[in-house]
Formats: sequence, C-alpha cells, structure tokens
Amino acid sequence: MDSHAHARYERMPFFLWGYTALLLVAGLLLGPLSQLPAGLSKIILTETALITDYVLVAGPGPALVNAALVTAISILILQIARVPYNGITMVVIGLMSGFSLFGKNFLNIWPILLGAWLYAKSRHEPFSKYAPTGLMATALSPVVSYFVLDNGWGTLPTGILAGMMIGFILPALSAYTYKVQNGMNLYNVGFACGLVAFLVVPLISSLGATPTTQYRWATGCTLPFTVLLVVLCAVLTLSGLLLCGQRPAAVLSTYRRLLRTSGRAPSDYLRMFGPAPTLVNAGINGLIGLALILAIGGDLNGPTVGGILTIMGFSAFGKHPANMFPVMFGVLLGSVVMHWSLADSAVQLACLFCTTLAPISGYFGWPYGILAGFIHASVVLYTGSPVAGMNLYNNGFSGGLVAIVLYAIIIAVIRHRRPEIQDEDYFDIVAHDEPTTPRTAYQVTEKEE
Repeated sequence: MDSHAHARYERMPFFLWGYTALLLVAGLLLGPLSQLPAGLSKIILTETALITDYVLVAGPGPALVNAALVTAISILILQIARVPYNGITMVVIGLMSGFSLFGKNFLNIWPILLGAWLYAKSRHEPFSKYAPTGLMATALSPVVSYFVLDNGWGTLPTGILAGMMIGFILPALSAYTYKVQNGMNLYNVGFACGLVAFLVVPLISSLGATPTTQYRWATGCTLPFTVLLVVLCAVLTLSGLLLCGQRPAAVLSTYRRLLRTSGRAPSDYLRMFGPAPTLVNAGINGLIGLALILAIGGDLNGPTVGGILTIMGFSAFGKHPANMFPVMFGVLLGSVVMHWSLADSAVQLACLFCTTLAPISGYFGWPYGILAGFIHASVVLYTGSPVAGMNLYNNGFSGGLVAIVLYAIIIAVIRHRRPEIQDEDYFDIVAHDEPTTPRTAYQVTEKEE
C-alpha cells in the first residue's frame, strides 16, 4: 500500500468520531439535558419491533444521543478488533447509527455481539473477521428486547441467551446467503436475519409468546432533521472536495467514473476510488434521500432519517445516483397503480431502502431497476408481519427475495446465460483494505448456455 493510501486509512477514524460528535451535539441541542436520562430509560425499556420510532418514544434529543452511543460502541469494537478500514466500515457505521433511531439501543445489541465473538472463538479465528457481521446482525436486537421486556413470558437470561445464539449463527448464514443473491441485494445480512426471524417467531409463538408488529411513527420533526441532514451532507461533500488532498476537478472526474459502476456486491468504493469521491457520493446520496422524502410529503423522523443514513453508509459500497434513481422510480410508479399510498409509513421507508436493489439497475440496466423497485415496494409490505417486526432490516429480506427471483429470470430467460452462484467469500470483503480495480457496469460475466 502506498503512503497516500495508508494516510487515508489513518484519517478515517477522525471522520467517524467527528460524525459521532455531530450526532451527540445535535441530540444535546434538540432536547433538554434534564430529560435525557428519562428519555434514554424509555428507549431501553421499550420493545423495539418495527416500527418503533425512538423519536416518538423519547423525543429527538434522546434518540440522537442513543444513536451517538451506539455509533461510538460500534467504532470502538471495530478499532479494538483491528478491523481494516474499507467500505464495509462506512456501511456498518451508517447502519448502526441509522437503526439506533428506531430499534437498536446501547443495551440490546450486546448479546448478539457476544454471540459473534463466541463464533470467532469457536473457529479459532480473529474477531476482526466477524465483527462487522456481528454489528449488522443486531438487526435482530428486537428479539432480545422482546425476551427481556415482555411481561409474563420472557426473562433477562433467556433474552441474553437468544441474542447470543443469533450472533453465533448469523456469520455462517450470511456467508451462504451472500452467494445465492449474486451481489444483487446489498443488504445481505438483512436477508439472513429475515430467514432467522422466520424461524424464531413461529418457535416462540408456539411456546406461548405473542409478538406483534408496532406502529410508532413520529411527526412534526421535519425541520430540525432537515437542518441536521443538510449540514451532514454538506460537510461530507465539502470534505471530499477540499480536505482529501486532491483538486476538486480531479475528485469530480473520479466521481464520474464511480457513477459508471454497477454497484454489484462486492463494490467497495473506498478501495476502488479512495475517500474523496466516496465522501462526495455519500453527501449527494444523502441529499437525494432527503429530497425524495420531502417531495412526497413524508415525515422526517427516526425511521426515515435512519433510512437516509443507511443510504449514505452504502454510498461506500454499491449505491450511487445512477443506479438508485430507477429503483426509487419503480416504487413511485407502484404508488400510482397499487392499492397503497406514499403516505403510508412502510412505503416511505421502501422509497429509501429499496435502493438495496440498486445493483440490478446498475448491472442489467435502468428498466430492470424500475421493475425491481416496482415489485419490491409491494413485497416489503407483506414480509414484516410473519416475523412480527423482529427483523429491523425487513427491506433487506424483501430485497433478497426479489433479487434471487429477478436475477435467475433475467439471466436465463432474457440474457440466455446460465445463472451461477457467486463464488466470492463474504468475509474477504471485510479483511482487505488495499486499493482494488473498479468493475465495469453492464458487463454480464455469467457463462453462456
């Protein structure tokens, strides 16, 4: 690795901790300090099945402070485990900070993390290999909260044990599901978590539990969250243009190359293009997500802000405007002909999280991206109920179903190729930080029949 590449990894912790500080300061400014302890108590004592908006439960201040705490924990785990800095690092931070506004808190994530650590120990491998997956597996943290908090059924020991079991099995399962989705669904761990939830919920229901989906959706916070997101996106974009040691013209030239990639996983933009265009991409993508929610008259709250932060995280790993727009348009098109509306909270989330299927648009072309978004918006409305909202990454599970079906059909029926299972090792994308060559979009590499 050359000195410039090495320097970019040395600077990355400053960006991550700066982001954490922004969340913390925003939380302290948006809520009276005297109400912060009570707000955080409400968050950790509330069952967190989808949709449980911490902004509604405790207010925007405590919700953002919880996000800052979860983000700080995540950074510390990555640093202590010595996980190499790459695009997955930004993905993890985006997911952990975003979903800590509606489902994850600084207590219910620990049993799952412990389970992932035990899995690494059982295989006599370093925790650095599995730490990112363990953090992302906290999508099932509502299971821990349900076991611990449900009156008359769960207990603290069973909640901890359930979380440990989830963290223990998710690394192996996610490595398998990564292959069968052929890089077309960016939320791979969400798909794996959905499969686990489809087993857990029927099992505990058969034992007498009664988990149900929630509907806690805050309104009236659009202005402060708009200001926060605009500031964050502006800081990221300007940092990429001015603070990464490259001329702005050179950064924009590289960014145009990034826009020509398919986004098919693994597409680590930090390793492919460096930090400058990646930061610009994150800032622009965040503004796109914000503009979309405002344009459809949606609410900015915990879930939608979490969705925008997730898009920004995956801006380092597969998402860019060119492959997101068609999928988003597919959701908007569905609202015209389907019996659901953009006013529905789940549909507003689908407008953001549908971008998990951006690689379909980037790899096969924009018409297929529109088709993917059109289908996904309807599928996601029905996949949350069977798992009682226990999988926070419900769009990742739905995206996996759509990706598997569409990939096979497009390759075999339309492209007349032989569908193949992706052969890359899922954990290889975590272990490496050296620069890599960008992939070309619209290039079908599957074998001919």
